Amino acid sequence: MEIKDFNKITANEKTFTEEQLWDSFSNRNIDLSSEIKWELDFRLQKVEEGKEDYFTWEDVKKHIESIK
Repeated sequence: MEIKDFNKITANEKTFTEEQLWDSFSNRNIDLSSEIKWELDFRLQKVEEGKEDYFTWEDVKKHIESIK
């Protein structure tokens, strides 16, 4: 499938395609540096403890505009 054809398929077909794509990555062993592994573990721990902050896309855009 070409990317330009992606807009022609249904939402269900897009979801199925996304799942297949994600599975193709998640089934691979990806070499990560110890620093990246530490950071990912740290972030996951914060999420599991309920200490992670989340921002809406609108909040992010406002922040970007405010620092320009």
